[in-house]
Amino acid sequence: MPEQDPLIRQANFDEVNLGLPEKLALLEAERCLQCKDPKCMAGCPVLVDIPRFLELLTQGDVAAAAQCMLSDNALPAVTGRVCPQETQCEIVCIRARKGLPVAVGYLERFVGDWARGHADQQPFQVGPPSGKKVAIVGSGPGGLTAAGELVRRGHDVTVFEALHKPGGVLVYGIPEFRLPKKIVQTEVARLERAGVKIVCNTVIGRTYTLPDLRARFDAVFIANGAGLPVFMNVPGENLKGVYSANEYLTRVNLMTAYQFPRSDTPILKGRRVATVGGGNVAMDSARTAKRLGAATSLIVYRRTRKEMPARAEEVHHAEEEDIQFDFLVAPVAVLGNEKKWVTGLQCLRMRLGEPDASGRPRPVPIPGSEFVIPCDVVVVAVGTRANPLLTATCPDLKLSKYGYIVVDENGMTNLPGVFAGGDIVRGAATVILAMGDGKRAARAMDEYLRKPAPIINTP
Repeated sequence: MPEQDPLIRQANFDEVNLGLPEKLALLEAERCLQCKDPKCMAGCPVLVDIPRFLELLTQGDVAAAAQCMLSDNALPAVTGRVCPQETQCEIVCIRARKGLPVAVGYLERFVGDWARGHADQQPFQVGPPSGKKVAIVGSGPGGLTAAGELVRRGHDVTVFEALHKPGGVLVYGIPEFRLPKKIVQTEVARLERAGVKIVCNTVIGRTYTLPDLRARFDAVFIANGAGLPVFMNVPGENLKGVYSANEYLTRVNLMTAYQFPRSDTPILKGRRVATVGGGNVAMDSARTAKRLGAATSLIVYRRTRKEMPARAEEVHHAEEEDIQFDFLVAPVAVLGNEKKWVTGLQCLRMRLGEPDASGRPRPVPIPGSEFVIPCDVVVVAVGTRANPLLTATCPDLKLSKYGYIVVDENGMTNLPGVFAGGDIVRGAATVILAMGDGKRAARAMDEYLRKPAPIINTP
């Protein structure tokens, strides 16, 4: 994939990957062996007909490939950029046994971008009106996917979004240099043209409650994510200069704090920024800090590079952009000065012990290994959990012990007509898994909505 030069891109928010030229995309598609038993489809959470769209690409029929893709995937230009294909469809590609797999992700992006530029050639097929009204809570990947599937089946769909722009984690959590906002806007506009109504600045749990929605709509799909930040619970986390990754990325991504003072939202532009964590959110935060002008942007992670959950491509890009890594290190306190501003991160060295519940080696502190990392900003990217704002308004809704919504194999909760999916069910996961949940739940909701009303015998 052609990409921006690291020395140039670390000072701007333009997209890193530049996309495949058409000739290269068609050549790459020809590498598909068209297996009789395509493992790649089983590896895709939204069940994209990968062999079919690749076959159409090799024939040079990009329009047909785009129509094939869009019939399975509501957001191909998004998933082509942020989906971890290397651990899903590509890892089971037969080509991968003796070399590189077919670059499904890059080709998905190519087709998705072509479709965005030729929207007039990709009509959204909408079924006859069903007369049923559906409410969707959250306009992230799960909610948008469900909305597209349901409006395609003829239902009247309204999406409620808490923030001032639709897109959920796609706009507040993923940086511009990985997923430009205009791409999300284009995909949302396509759904709106198909009839999906999106209502922003509406917090379900405050503006309306879940019982309110149940009274007004025939079915509800909850896809509000798990956006409540998790902190380290160490001394000094309340000092000035400590951000949760949620707040840090939202300020920059959705509220354009990197343009301050032209933008209304300020952000601290530290000279030495320490980001705690090893996932994609940590990579995004550290790379954002570098673009905001940090002389040193450091990832602090308590295991080794091998155990990092971040995508290999994101780690590679971070290294190219001079992001520093301190492995086998765990913070034990945030240090500050007399004015309560951050001055450093007190840490312990770790060693790896026996595997924990995640299957990864458990970090074990090394006694007497304390040291201090000097820094003026700390970004905590160690995870998120379920926000109880919505669920607190409906005590009858069954939750797990961690506050996540419990659903059956079709995504239905214990309340008839109320479905849920994505991070509010799974915990923090990927965009494509949320989309898979949205697609599966939409099918089940359609069946639920089309069932004849039960006959009630009266004496």
